Amino acid sequence: MNTSIDLPTRLITQLSPWRNAATWRIAFSGGLDSTVLLHLLASLAKNQPLPPLSAIHVHHGLQAVADAWPDHCRSVCKALGVPLEVVSVQVQPGASVERAAREARYGAFVAVLQGNEVLLTGQHRDDQAETLLFRLLRGAGVRGLSAMPRQRPLGAGYLLRPLLDVSRVELEAYARQQGLSWIEDPSNDDHRYARNFLRQRAFPVLTEQWPQAAQALARSAAHMGEAQGLLDDLARIDLAGATTPGAFDWLGLPSLELAPLQVLAPARQRNALSHWLSSLTMLPDSDHWCGWDALREARGDARPIWRLAGGELHRAGGRIWWLSDHWLRPVAGPVEWPLADEPLSLPDNGRVMLGGRIPAGPLCVRYRQGGEVMELPGRGHRDLKRLLNENAVPAFVRGRLPLLYRGEQLLAVANLAGLDAGVDGSWQLNWQPGSQDRGLS
Repeated sequence: MNTSIDLPTRLITQLSPWRNAATWRIAFSGGLDSTVLLHLLASLAKNQPLPPLSAIHVHHGLQAVADAWPDHCRSVCKALGVPLEVVSVQVQPGASVERAAREARYGAFVAVLQGNEVLLTGQHRDDQAETLLFRLLRGAGVRGLSAMPRQRPLGAGYLLRPLLDVSRVELEAYARQQGLSWIEDPSNDDHRYARNFLRQRAFPVLTEQWPQAAQALARSAAHMGEAQGLLDDLARIDLAGATTPGAFDWLGLPSLELAPLQVLAPARQRNALSHWLSSLTMLPDSDHWCGWDALREARGDARPIWRLAGGELHRAGGRIWWLSDHWLRPVAGPVEWPLADEPLSLPDNGRVMLGGRIPAGPLCVRYRQGGEVMELPGRGHRDLKRLLNENAVPAFVRGRLPLLYRGEQLLAVANLAGLDAGVDGSWQLNWQPGSQDRGLS
C-alpha cells in the first residue's frame, strides 16, 4: 500500500458529503493523529476547493510539560498556513481525570462551533477498538458498544471522525514519509489510566495471538452501531404514541404520556426511554433502572421521582415529566410589582405579565404556602388547594405558580382558566415559565 497516496484519497472520500460546510475545524492536540489529519487537509486544500480550514488547540494545564504544546501547535499551523485558536480550560476535579478533561475539551469545542461548521478529530481504528474493549469491560449495552460514532451533532455544528478506518500504523507511516514531528504525551505511559493499560499491556498480547484484533473489534463496533440504529428506529415508533399533546404543554417541559409506554414489554420501555433521555441526561446503568420500575408502578395518588445525573423524572397527570436546572431550585418570594404595566421577572421562574386594564395596586407576586383562599364570583370563597386539584395541576408546578396579590387578597392564579383574570375579564395574568435569564429575554 502506498500510504502517502492512499490516505488523502480515503480522507477526501469520507469528507465529501461535508464539502459545503462553512468551515472545517481541526481539533489539534499536536499528537500523531491530529498532526497527520491537519497535514493531510492542508495538503489537499492546495489542490482542491475545500471549506476554509482552522485549528483549535485545547490547553488543559494538567501537567507542566503541556505548557510548551501550544507553541508547538502554533509553529506547525503557521508552517501549514492554517489559523489556530488556543483555548485554555479548567478541568474540574473528580474521580476520573480522563473524563473531566474530555468534558472540558468538548465544552470548549461546543463554545467555538458555529452553525454549518464541522469539527474534525483524529481518532483512528485502534482508538475505536480500544473504546469497544474498554466499554465491554464496563458492561456497556449496544449503545456503548457502538463505540465512537463516525459523525454526530456537536453544539451548533457537527463532529466528524474521518480516520476511523485508518490504523495507527498507517498514520505513523504517513507521518514519517512526510517528515512530520508530533508531541508524545508522557501521560500516555501511565498505566493507572485504563485506556493506557489496554493500549500498552492488553492489546500487544491480543494482537500477538490475533493480528487482526483491532480491525475485528472496530468492525464489531460498526455492527453494534447498525444495531443501535435499528433500536433507535424502534424507539421512535414506540415514542410516537406517547408524545401526545397535554393540557400543560405551555410549561415547555419534555413529557410523555405514560399509558402507551406501560403496555410495552420492559425491554422496549427501557429502549424508548433511553432514546428519549439520551439528549437530556447521562443514561443510568442497568442497576439503576429500578427507579423507572418504581415510578411506573407507583399508585395514582403518589408523587414518585426518579433522580438521574442531569435532573429528575416526575410522574403527574398520567404523564412523565423531565425536570432539570432551575426547575429543581426553590423559588423565592414574594416579589413586589411596582410597575404592573411592564413584565415582572421572577428569580429562576421566568416572568409574569398583565394584559388588559391593570388592576389597582399595590400588587405583588407570591407563591403557595398552604391555606390560601380565593374569592370567586358566584362560588364564594374557595380553598386554593381544591382549585388546583380541580385543574389537575402537577404537583411540581404548584409551588411555582405565580399568585397575584393586592395586599392580602388573592386576585389571580397565573395561566389557569377561570382563575387567571379579573372578575370583569378586563385583565389577565400570564406566566412564561423559565429561568430568570429566560424570563428577561
